[in-house]
Amino acid sequence: MSTKKQGSGVREGTVPDLRTECNEVVESGLSPAKLIFITGGARSGKSAFALNLANSMGKRKCYLATAQALDSEMEERIARHKAERGNDWDCIEESLKVAEKIEELKGRYDVILLDCLTLWVSNLMHKSQRSVVRGQEVEEIGQLVAVCKKSRTTVIVVSNEVGLGIVPDNQLAREFRDIAGMANQLFAKAADEAYFVVSGIPMRLK
Repeated sequence: MSTKKQGSGVREGTVPDLRTECNEVVESGLSPAKLIFITGGARSGKSAFALNLANSMGKRKCYLATAQALDSEMEERIARHKAERGNDWDCIEESLKVAEKIEELKGRYDVILLDCLTLWVSNLMHKSQRSVVRGQEVEEIGQLVAVCKKSRTTVIVVSNEVGLGIVPDNQLAREFRDIAGMANQLFAKAADEAYFVVSGIPMRLK
């Protein structure tokens, strides 16, 4: 694992430094390419929409997968996604160091499709074994937003909308909902385009 700078003392439930950083990135206009954010519920068609959008953006395409094949069900899901993409995509699997990987790949591709943000958040929580909101991981989300926004390659970020159901009945699930919702808000704010996909129908939010 790479070593990152220590957390900035962010208290649980507050992210002042992260929001300031995102505002500065958005206002600077540093990115010559686009950051596109796509969210929706499970099986809403968001990944299919993201693939179609990416296919229209050039021939050099990279699928950056955050999923880990930890059981047979996930192995089958990953295989199905690979079949849906076809052979004209490069696929790179990175469950944790996503910002570093996008920084490494900048300029090599016409478009990078990151699928998905919420699995990455889950991976961070599993790594830390504690609340993401209180630690170093909150900085990692800010760094990922900044790297995507400043990339010379168009980056499409797919995420799950997790806040439309009932309040989870356990603390870990509530923490996941809260941090995933915060990450979605930050990406949507920084994005040049944002979409919400429902029943296979994409709705443009900005």
